[in-house]
Amino acid sequence: MFYGANRAGAKVSQGVRDVFWLMSMQAGLPAAYDCIKAFSETDFREDLKKVDVPTLVIHGDDDQIVPIAVGGLRSSRMIKGAILKVYEGAPHGLMSTHQQRFDADLLEFVRQPALAGAARGR
Repeated sequence: MFYGANRAGAKVSQGVRDVFWLMSMQAGLPAAYDCIKAFSETDFREDLKKVDVPTLVIHGDDDQIVPIAVGGLRSSRMIKGAILKVYEGAPHGLMSTHQQRFDADLLEFVRQPALAGAARGR
């Protein structure tokens, strides 16, 4: 589900699956449980309202882990001036399944003149 491999026609490489399996096997069960518990029970809404730096939100519209309606759409509205990019058909692990597009969008974002100028001034 993380990479959408359960979807008909999904093209998730064996390498991506193997790396995910390896990372999963290296995680301790208490740590994995605590991570999911923290993410599912913590309310970050007030924190998001305080973000005051340029922000890029990238979310797949077929994310089965964090649905776009409660993730990317909501957070991009709560962060003032956030840029939202929605990847049609993309899963939660889109940074692997849509790597070239993700990398290009990220580079385009960080190369914005206003962002580059802010980084030089710090």
